[in-house]
Amino acid sequence: MKDIQKEITPISNDDLFIVLNHPDAKFDYPIHYHSDFELNLVLNTYGERIIGDSIEKFGELDLIMIGPGLPHAWKGEIIEGNHVVTIQFSENLLNFPILNKRLFSTIKQLLHDAQKGISFSEETMLRMKERILLLTRMQGFHTVLEFFSILHELSTSEYHTLVDNLYNTLDTVRTSKSRRIAKVCKYIELNYQEPIKLKEAADLVNMSESAFSHFFKKKTNFTFIEYVTNLRIAHACQMLTETSHTVAEICYSCGFNNLSNFIRTFKKKKGNTPNEYRIILQQLLIKY
Repeated sequence: MKDIQKEITPISNDDLFIVLNHPDAKFDYPIHYHSDFELNLVLNTYGERIIGDSIEKFGELDLIMIGPGLPHAWKGEIIEGNHVVTIQFSENLLNFPILNKRLFSTIKQLLHDAQKGISFSEETMLRMKERILLLTRMQGFHTVLEFFSILHELSTSEYHTLVDNLYNTLDTVRTSKSRRIAKVCKYIELNYQEPIKLKEAADLVNMSESAFSHFFKKKTNFTFIEYVTNLRIAHACQMLTETSHTVAEICYSCGFNNLSNFIRTFKKKKGNTPNEYRIILQQLLIKY
């Protein structure tokens, strides 16, 4: 992504994970991404964070998991006593044979979901806070047991993903395990800039409109219209980040045919108007 830095993390091939402990953090790190997983605990401050195309305010306790390649940054107020703990671990963890065992299935799902960014409930954050802080003071083999125990507890807790769509259909296809869904998602990806009718998608997989609507919702957890809209908004976020096109130009380039409707839909999905979203993002980038 334009103006977003790639970070080389300090994890070596011999490391299972590393813990970075930052009391009195300066929040001077730019929007960046890297090839590893990251669990971030932010304490005793407040501000805004960006995870992919998600921009949200955070309070004095924040806990976020980020997957490989996902841009992120925290813009926190520099308050004395603030504290940031970052746990980084290799993307290769997903390929460990042990993760294919039944007892690790929830952790494997957590890591897949982290590729869209994950935030946790307040109850989970309060419960995990001391355990993560304790990890900064531990050494030896027991840290490995605690690390996997933390991942397991997070994987069985309440959480939600932050990024609506990662500008492609791979995750939807993977989770749906359906060739018909793969075919429809590819069609949407190629044609989102044009009007897309439900009948066209249903005809593509030889189904009636009503049967297809039920099938698509069951396999993706979105209605067909919701999925198309989410993909268009995701591409709009990408264009607001990477180009200087006007909001109107982006609106029509992403398949919306009414500017007012685009702005209203964007604000409903992202919490800010397109102009507000771009300004917040530019402020984060200018800061560095």
